Amino acid sequence: MLARSFAIVGAGFSGAVVARQIAEAGHTATVFDTRNHVAGNCHTERHESGVMVHTYGPHIFHTQHEHVWEFITRFGSMMPYRHRVRAMVGDKAFQMPMNLTLINEFFDTDFSPAEAEAFIATKADSTITNPVSFEDQGLRFVGRELYDAFFAGYTKKQWGVDPTELPASILARLPLRFTADDSYFNHPHQGIPEHGYTPIVQAILDHENISVHLSTRFERAQSSSYDHVVWTGPIDAYFGFEHGRLAYRTLDFEQHVSDGDFQGCPVLNYCDEQVPYTRITEHKHFAPWENHDQTVTYTEYSRLCGDNDTPYYPIRLVKETDQLVNYVQQARAQKGVTFLGRLGTYRYLDMDVTIHEALAAAAAMLKALDENQDIPPFFTDPLGGTKH
Repeated sequence: MLARSFAIVGAGFSGAVVARQIAEAGHTATVFDTRNHVAGNCHTERHESGVMVHTYGPHIFHTQHEHVWEFITRFGSMMPYRHRVRAMVGDKAFQMPMNLTLINEFFDTDFSPAEAEAFIATKADSTITNPVSFEDQGLRFVGRELYDAFFAGYTKKQWGVDPTELPASILARLPLRFTADDSYFNHPHQGIPEHGYTPIVQAILDHENISVHLSTRFERAQSSSYDHVVWTGPIDAYFGFEHGRLAYRTLDFEQHVSDGDFQGCPVLNYCDEQVPYTRITEHKHFAPWENHDQTVTYTEYSRLCGDNDTPYYPIRLVKETDQLVNYVQQARAQKGVTFLGRLGTYRYLDMDVTIHEALAAAAAMLKALDENQDIPPFFTDPLGGTKH
């Protein structure tokens, strides 16, 4: 097969994984990122205290995909880690996700699992048979008391809109367990890189056919210098925000350094609406295999993303979906560019899904080249469904 040249825009997991796969197949990948580091929002760095800090907020790796786990562990050591979250309501901390312990503590009861399940069934709003909003879904699942305490205020702070304006799909599954299990995720593979995420992404990009240009903006005019462009940046940015900017939530962090242990857990959510921040993260607890005299905490605030802010969570309400339709239609008319990843498809993606989709996209690109076919603009449809 004739070697092809690829420009990869973005050095997060999406861009890095595609670059590695096409490089191993004998093609060249030139990776561009406007930041001065690789790994995107997964970037980790050592604080002067020695604590490994998740610069853009906590990232816990969890997956059910064997091939994804095998891929990431090729490039660095993953340490066992089970994520546990606590939630403040008033002056009391509860286990999250909601479980048997939370139910008994919140309602001052001593239910067995079966009794708790029957009790919650009496609290849940059975009159809501076709939930439209996030609030409908919450009331249908857990009832008014638990919804108001743990979801209403936190969700309003996180998204900046009333939960009645958010789609029910955000709360797709019952957020409650009738056991004492307080592990936040239930995937078979869970962990955090021993030395942080950034060295893993650096290792993925360490190949003779890959060159990386940090603090460098890729301009569309450069596309003609390459056989194909893989765009993992914001899809609206590629088109110069022609249909307006797609809305995201962004995060602000207040960093505090102190001695000892600040809160005794990695993440403490603050559910009350009157508390201006959403959560406090204590980074030393993401690496329990390390010991540090000091501790670093991030107090996290959520707000609407401005033009020069880091985009985190796509909002995807009616207005944004209409804008996205315009961008997707425009993208489908393009030749020589593929849109990929969280920003490229305007979707919230966990890290393992990001890697899974990037591996699949790279395989499909190589197959298209092998069969002398055009590489399509999307492999996963941002509007729903998967394009094969």
